[in-house]
Amino acid sequence: MSSDSPAYDVIAMGRSSIDLYANEVGVPFVEIKSFAAYVGGSPTNIAVGARRLGLRTALLTAVGQDPVGDFVLHFLEQEGVETRFIPRKPGRRTSAVILGIEPPDRFPLVFYRDNCADIALTVDDVLAVPIAQARVFEFAGTNLSQEPSRSATLFAAEWAHRSGVTVILDLDFRPDQWHDPRAFGVAVRGALRHVHIAIGTQDEIKAAALASSADVDVRGHQMSDARVRGDVRAAVGRLLALGPELLVEKRGAAGVRLHFADGRQVEVPGFPVEVYNVLGAGDAFAAGFIYGHVQGWPPQRAARLGNACGAIVVTKHGCANFMPTLDEVMAFVDAHGGW
Repeated sequence: MSSDSPAYDVIAMGRSSIDLYANEVGVPFVEIKSFAAYVGGSPTNIAVGARRLGLRTALLTAVGQDPVGDFVLHFLEQEGVETRFIPRKPGRRTSAVILGIEPPDRFPLVFYRDNCADIALTVDDVLAVPIAQARVFEFAGTNLSQEPSRSATLFAAEWAHRSGVTVILDLDFRPDQWHDPRAFGVAVRGALRHVHIAIGTQDEIKAAALASSADVDVRGHQMSDARVRGDVRAAVGRLLALGPELLVEKRGAAGVRLHFADGRQVEVPGFPVEVYNVLGAGDAFAAGFIYGHVQGWPPQRAARLGNACGAIVVTKHGCANFMPTLDEVMAFVDAHGGW
C-alpha cells in the first residue's frame, strides 16, 4: 500500500451518463411511452455502490458543460462520491443511454456517446488525481476504446500498479463502442500487465482472449480453432498468464467462479431472486467485491457479498440510484442462507 492512511478506498475511472430507463416494463421498445432519469456508467455505478457500502470513493470521469453534466454531478455530490477530479470538457457532451426492460432476458439499450466527454479524459486529467493514495483503482474496458481515454487509463493503471494500489479491471465489453470488436481483446490484453484482478462475464472473457496471434492469421482472418475460441477455461488461462492474480467469472444466477493464477478455481453461489432488470447487477457485484477486498476479506467472502449486491439490484428499476447500503446487504444475506 502506498500510504498508511490512503485518501480514498476506491478511485474509479471511466464513463458516466444520464440513463433513461423505460417506465413501461415488459413492453417492446417501440411502445415505450416514458422514461425515468437516473445516473449510470459502469465505473460511476461502482463508485456509488462502494460509497453506499461505506467506502471513501472518488470518480474520475468527465462531463460536458451542459445540464446533463449538472444532473450527474448533483447526484454524485448527494451520494458523497468525490467529484473534485471530474473535469468539464468544452465542446463535448455528457453521455446518455436509453434502456428498455423486457424481463426475463431482453434489456435493449442504446448508447449516445458521439463526442462524449468522458472518452476525452487525458493524462493531465489523471495527474490531477491522487491515484497513489487509494487502496483500489478500478477502471472499465470501454475506457480503452478510443484516444485519449485509452492512454490516460493505461497511464493511471500503470501508476497505480507501481504505487502498490490494487488495480481492478471490469472488462465491460460493449461491442458497439469499438471500431472492431477484435480491438477490444488487443487493448485489454495490453492492459492486463497492470491489473491485479479482472472481472467479466463468460462472453467478455472470451472476447478479451480472442484475436491473439493464436487465433488470427497474418491477414487478420479468424482461424478455425473452435476449442480455444469457445472454451472459457482456455480464455481464462490466457488472460491470467498476462499478469492478473485473480479473474472473476460472472455467471449470472449461478454466481461467480474465481480463477486464481495458481490454477485454483472456487465456485461462489449466487442468491435466487426474481429478475426485474439485470442492467447494473454486474456493477453492484463489483462494488460489493471491492468492499470485501478493502476490508481484507478472502476473495470467496468478498464475492459472496458481491453476489448479494447484484441480486438486490436485479430486483430494481435502475443502477446507481438503487445500489444497496451495507445494512441492506447484510440483512439480505442473513435472510437468504448466510455466507
